[in-house]
Amino acid sequence: MSPTTTTVRSRSELLDSTCYLLTLLVLLFASIELCGAATVVDVYRLIQYDLAGVPFGSRFSNLNHHAGSSIHSNDSDLSRTVLIFPIRDLDLDLIKDYVVKKRQLGGMLFLLPRVFGFGREGGSGGDEGEKDVAARSKLLELERLLVHASLPYPVYFAFEDENIEAILAEVKKNDASGQPATATNGGYKLVVSITEPKKVAAPIITNIQGWLLGQKADEETAQLPTIAIVASYDTFGAAPALSTGSDSNGSGVVALLEIARLFSLLYSNPKTRGKYNLLFALTSGGPYNYNGTQKWLRGLDQRVRESIDYAICLNSIGSWDNELWIHVSKPPENAFVKQIFEGFSDVAGDLGFKVELKHKKINISNPRVAWEHEQFSRLRITALTLSELSAAPLFLENFGALSDSRHFVQDSAITKSVKLVAESLARHIYGHQGKNIQIFAENSSVAINPSYLSSWLDLLSRTSRVAPFLPKGDPFINALKRELEEHVVEVSAQHETLDGIFTFYDSTRSILTIYQVASVTFDLLLLLVLGSYLIVLFSFLVITTRGLDDLISLFRRPPSRKVKTA
Repeated sequence: MSPTTTTVRSRSELLDSTCYLLTLLVLLFASIELCGAATVVDVYRLIQYDLAGVPFGSRFSNLNHHAGSSIHSNDSDLSRTVLIFPIRDLDLDLIKDYVVKKRQLGGMLFLLPRVFGFGREGGSGGDEGEKDVAARSKLLELERLLVHASLPYPVYFAFEDENIEAILAEVKKNDASGQPATATNGGYKLVVSITEPKKVAAPIITNIQGWLLGQKADEETAQLPTIAIVASYDTFGAAPALSTGSDSNGSGVVALLEIARLFSLLYSNPKTRGKYNLLFALTSGGPYNYNGTQKWLRGLDQRVRESIDYAICLNSIGSWDNELWIHVSKPPENAFVKQIFEGFSDVAGDLGFKVELKHKKINISNPRVAWEHEQFSRLRITALTLSELSAAPLFLENFGALSDSRHFVQDSAITKSVKLVAESLARHIYGHQGKNIQIFAENSSVAINPSYLSSWLDLLSRTSRVAPFLPKGDPFINALKRELEEHVVEVSAQHETLDGIFTFYDSTRSILTIYQVASVTFDLLLLLVLGSYLIVLFSFLVITTRGLDDLISLFRRPPSRKVKTA
């Protein structure tokens, strides 16, 4: 092998090594964006559903965009920006403009105050500050807007904390200085990696019922009359994973459980067992036209339905002061309705507050019902709904909104509601109408247990209960069934497929990672510095191992083919 050939090959090997190192460096910087994870937070996605084939809610789930804090102008391109909005500082008109006009965004992230968190976070029930009340009002209006809109980008909710507030402050500072986060400027990037939402196939709703059987006289053969106490336990809200519904209808559920406990004490003794059967029912499908109540009623034996004297439906009874409402479908002039109302009104007067009667005639031709008792009325069963609400809620509203947290529920209000129902029932069952007799007096063996109410309300306030995401073997449903079995007999669960025109999608919660991203200018500068370092290092190694002549020869043109031949 000639010396010329050896030199050319050596030069070629060195050149290949250099090209390899530089190529590796370029590929490294092209594929990796210099960033560091600033914080990780739990996020909860806006509900996604179809109503009669029409899409609503957030239609996407994955995020990988820079963070922003404001909409700079109508001409701003925010298709790759996730806007962060604290609920306390929310400009609802701005949000409405973007939602109604379907402007393009990379996504939205709403920061909820801690008072809307699970359980008792943020404070104790009833101790509302002015800021909390204002935030609650904004959140209610925001939820109405988002639930009935179709948004072609991801929308998430998260709770405020120190880390995300510090990041938001820096994002606001950059936006105010005219340097919003971009690939050129750097900033913060929000990333959510989650599987694409899939349809929830054939969602199941579960109804739970149990009995306290009355006592017949020896010669009596006719079936005893029945009084039904009913409460719907499932919820619906803008974020399914946060829809805990402390008041609507967690308050109704805990009241039903306590009423069952109280009357089980009376019915366990033959001397105080009434001549009425008491039927307790926890129903599902409330937000969807009380579909569970409808199926449960139609599934009852006809003789049982015909034996129902009247039904009391409990709905939102945990946030009131001096007034409750009794809603009925039959005219107030009806003798039986008047008798029932007078019984409640007498007890309320003895307890120091009042109840009002409100009549709303049902429209048989309209399949939608506004109150749970209307499903009874359609079967010609006398029924009422006891609620703090003076008017029927609108479609898909007041079924466990984001703002319906434990912080805003008063234990004392639920206690008064239980006292009202229990005493009214007892006076009716034992024939004490019009008498100021307190059967469930304080400090008696059958007194209301505030700790029992509080513990169950705490559990409900930590548990999201959107029916399509509650399988029939869900631990919460099993816990309800076991608790009812502690107090009543013949407890059973009925599993039905949710009817209607709803289609729901999963992927309701995820993890948001916030990265601090370096600007492109910084990346290029660092690339230049590292590239220069590698060139200097390579030159030094060649000079020390092979000499300066070999380094210079790398930059010379190789001999032409004619020279080699010669």
